[in-house]
Amino acid sequence: MAEPFIQVHDLVKTFDTPAGPLNVLRGISLEIPKGTFATIVGPSGSGKTTFLNMLTAVDAPTSGEIIVGGVPVTQVPQRKLTKWRARNIGIVFQFFQLLPTLTVLENVMAPMDFADVWNRSERRDIAMRLLDRFGIADQAYKTPDMLSGGQQQRVAIARALANNPPLIVGDEPTGNLDRMSATNVFNIFAELAEHGTTVLVVTHDRELVHTVPRVYELVDGMIGETTLAAAAARRTQELRALRTRTAIRQATGH
Repeated sequence: MAEPFIQVHDLVKTFDTPAGPLNVLRGISLEIPKGTFATIVGPSGSGKTTFLNMLTAVDAPTSGEIIVGGVPVTQVPQRKLTKWRARNIGIVFQFFQLLPTLTVLENVMAPMDFADVWNRSERRDIAMRLLDRFGIADQAYKTPDMLSGGQQQRVAIARALANNPPLIVGDEPTGNLDRMSATNVFNIFAELAEHGTTVLVVTHDRELVHTVPRVYELVDGMIGETTLAAAAARRTQELRALRTRTAIRQATGH
């Protein structure tokens, strides 16, 4: 079995709110082997994005431990986390987050410049090879607003790969794409995993989840490996129970 690339132990995240402490993550533990393509499913508000923020060191947990590629992320000083993240994690967002005033090529080169990865003289060629890999090299000198949604997301993936990170994280990366474009994105993720990159994606797209080898379900701040069918069955039961409670309240006036 492949060695764990992501290790999470007893992860807790609590937010202070006017109504009191809100426990979003309640002691999550899991291990994901290197080169795995995995997805996280769960109802809205269950903590999926919060978990990704902890994993990518965008936010710090209340307690618990996260190890990514042998690095104890929760123990790294904040001043070092930005460069570590830029060199080790590629993030793909739902809304692309491309810089509108830069060309497609410049968007892909931007992470290289920020993290000071690759020789300066090599960066343009590396970026062009990434764009060519995803079939959009002919769009290199256009600005993002001149591209379709599917093309913009391929640029975003190319940018995420610019520094050759061992981990790719996607937060609803296909949420704004048509079916064909969304399928192409997941095919790219699967190919990356086959070549050793660890890919972790949050999605609500049930059709695409069927193509992913490993599925985790996050509900009420807890996570566990599951199958899509089992997750769907639990969600159906929860909805039925909610409808029953609502009908009883309406019937009784309470």
